[in-house]
Amino acid sequence: MAGGIGSRFWPLSRTACPKQFIDILGVGKSLLQQTFERMVKICPVENIFIVASNSYKNLILEQLPEVKESQLLLEPMRRNTAPCIAYATYKIRKRNPEATVIVSPSDHLILNEQVFTNKVNLALDFASQNNALLTLGVKPNRPETGYGYIQVGKPVKGINGLYRVKTFTEKPNLEMAKVFLSSGEFFWNSGLFIWNLNAITQALEEHLPEVNSLFSEVASLLDSADETAAIEKTYAECKNISIDYGVMEKAENVFVICSEFGWSDLGTWGSLYTHLPINQNGNAVIARNVLLYDTSNSLISAPDGKLAVVQGLDDYIVVDTSDVLLICRKQEEQQIKNILNDVAMLKDGEIYT
Repeated sequence: MAGGIGSRFWPLSRTACPKQFIDILGVGKSLLQQTFERMVKICPVENIFIVASNSYKNLILEQLPEVKESQLLLEPMRRNTAPCIAYATYKIRKRNPEATVIVSPSDHLILNEQVFTNKVNLALDFASQNNALLTLGVKPNRPETGYGYIQVGKPVKGINGLYRVKTFTEKPNLEMAKVFLSSGEFFWNSGLFIWNLNAITQALEEHLPEVNSLFSEVASLLDSADETAAIEKTYAECKNISIDYGVMEKAENVFVICSEFGWSDLGTWGSLYTHLPINQNGNAVIARNVLLYDTSNSLISAPDGKLAVVQGLDDYIVVDTSDVLLICRKQEEQQIKNILNDVAMLKDGEIYT
């Protein structure tokens, strides 16, 4: 899934080129490219499908030259993850109705890829033989308020780390997050899903019948010259809803495999800060030319070819681009979305968003 706009990573992430297409980590590869490389260790290149906005078609083909245009599922408008997954489900079903599928966001960080691959293969094996909706749960190491949580129920005999899911919980406040952490029953919801096509189709039919009906009606037109027009009509009529809210929170055949594989959804600058090298003053720097004076516990991002001089800041986010400078307290970074709304109201605001 590569259709998000990454608004919380503004001003580096923009509508025209959101964070999944950017080398956020400064490693020479975009998050999309890193996700693709992770997935080709699990399944053949030709079995990878990318769902994204039609406007990102050229970006994807440029960054992933191994991918054919026929592997792109282009959305005419954003409708959240449930329609995205329904589209992919019927597209894959047309080609292989017996397939087992992993659904992955394109903009997450995974540091221990060997553990991740092992857990995914375990999940794929279980999902291929059972009417089950699986997700990967990540053991929390802090009371994080920016993630959803999964409460585990009874363990499944014979498979280490596999549990029935008791509840899904949306992002908690800090006090509740502390309770979740201390209980040992709650894991972060990674947003990674594994299931066979029959299981997800049945779940869509039962819990999101309106969405399922729209895509099942045009299933015969997929992989034909009429697909684009059919999908445009379908998305125009489809509601905006996430797979978590629409299916996973309602279904009873939901399981979770719990693990630790160095995961982060990289949803905010603050979450990125926790995964970057930190100097002796607690600063994380994504730039070549930076001079810091009396500055600590801050994240500084600046473009190549530009000197950034920062003095007297503690616990700040400083992001400089060619046309926008953001200076924001780390603890107030949730305001970035609100700031972006104000920016969009400025004259020529579309330039900056």
